[in-house]
Amino acid sequence: MRRLWLIDASYIHANNLELLGAQRRIDYLRLRTLIEEELGPLWRGYFLNSAQDEPNEGRDRFHNWLQTAVPHGPNLIVRLYGLKSEPVRAAWCADCATKVDVRCPHGSGQHRLFNQRQMGVDVGLATLALIHQERYDGLVLSSGDADLMDAVEHLSEHGKRIELAVFSTGVATDLQARADRVLWIDDHLKTLTGDGAAPA
Repeated sequence: MRRLWLIDASYIHANNLELLGAQRRIDYLRLRTLIEEELGPLWRGYFLNSAQDEPNEGRDRFHNWLQTAVPHGPNLIVRLYGLKSEPVRAAWCADCATKVDVRCPHGSGQHRLFNQRQMGVDVGLATLALIHQERYDGLVLSSGDADLMDAVEHLSEHGKRIELAVFSTGVATDLQARADRVLWIDDHLKTLTGDGAAPA
């Protein structure tokens, strides 16, 4: 069986921070090894992320390592998308169920605030899954986004096996319900961070 692995890097990063903090990180080579041990060999993998336009040597080294062939790297194709800046004036408080003003504590109300959000990653994931659909039998998805449901349903209806390699939080139940198998990353954190036994 040929498997395509698609990774939403911001999904992995957000859960990594929540579970492990900023000092410990999941190793993508170990994650690839785990997926191949648990689910089967991967035909191809893609790592999709949003990034600032400014040069960043550390980020560039990491992306180069991601593309390095096994056994020295996880052999992933890296696709980078831009970030969209949106002005922020107010936010929704879920506890109060009201909209509240957002202000910088340093600007006496004069500073302009922006949120940056990724753009294009979800479309990129869906597009890769669909354009390669004749070349693989199973899709391994490391993303929790319900925006992928239309593509996942299409692929499932056309006989593709859907497998998730995800965290137990931040993954849509709609995706879980359509998966043929779920590999919970949380259950393997020691191995994936190098704190436990290394993968075989």
